[in-house]
Amino acid sequence: MLPFLSKKASTAKLGIDISSTSVKLLELSRSGNRYKVEAYAVEPLPANAVVEKNINDVEGVGEAIARVVSRAKSGVKNAAVAVAGSSVITKVIEMDGKLSDDEMESQIKVEADQYIPYPLDEVAIDFEVQGTVDGSADMVEVLLAACRNENVELRVDVLEIAGLTAKVMDVEAYAMERAFGLVADQIDGGEEQTVAIVDIGSTMTTLSVLHDGRTIYTREQLFGGKQLTEEIQRRYGLSFEEAGLAKKQGGLPDDYESEVLAPFKDAVVQQVS
Repeated sequence: MLPFLSKKASTAKLGIDISSTSVKLLELSRSGNRYKVEAYAVEPLPANAVVEKNINDVEGVGEAIARVVSRAKSGVKNAAVAVAGSSVITKVIEMDGKLSDDEMESQIKVEADQYIPYPLDEVAIDFEVQGTVDGSADMVEVLLAACRNENVELRVDVLEIAGLTAKVMDVEAYAMERAFGLVADQIDGGEEQTVAIVDIGSTMTTLSVLHDGRTIYTREQLFGGKQLTEEIQRRYGLSFEEAGLAKKQGGLPDDYESEVLAPFKDAVVQQVS
């Protein structure tokens, strides 16, 4: 099992985020309960190399990751990457708490066809114990995650092209959950409340709802910053590249905020409400 849900990092790893328009690299170090950014870099992707979080151009994505690694000047060769939540089947099941991890793995493989609607030789499976079952101290809740092998293998392949080794294959929603856990103390109420996290990408917006620090709902919508770029392009007669640059750096006409940005904000609210 390639670890989907691993929280532990015995060796340094690069976090690699593969979106529809770019790849991003982050290297963190830790001292006590504080984190320090050791390296960060972004590299654009060829057009349509990734569509709706599916990798279409393995060579193009792999070469972009190689460039971002070179730009970051990091010597770390192990990486953590994630698959989209829409490509993963997750289910919480109850199991005997006295079982070892190996025994749980064996039992899950035997019973997996109850939870996964694909042949087992076509999927990567992992699990993580979440805690004891309320009212039954001998039973534990186990989070089961399964993803088609091709989604995992494509990410392994692009990392290998860049000279990296995939050590963690996470699920985007759970990576977001753990990232929130690191900053939860900075907001009133900490983790012990219901929080919505909205991730607006270029073509995809992901809504995650967390309660007491755990993901209870997630949804992906085909909507993102590309719509804003295209509206800037159409309204002001710019190329797509010029519109994207103006969106980030400013310098647009005075009516931009009221006539373009405000309607886009309203559309964002509609997408997540």
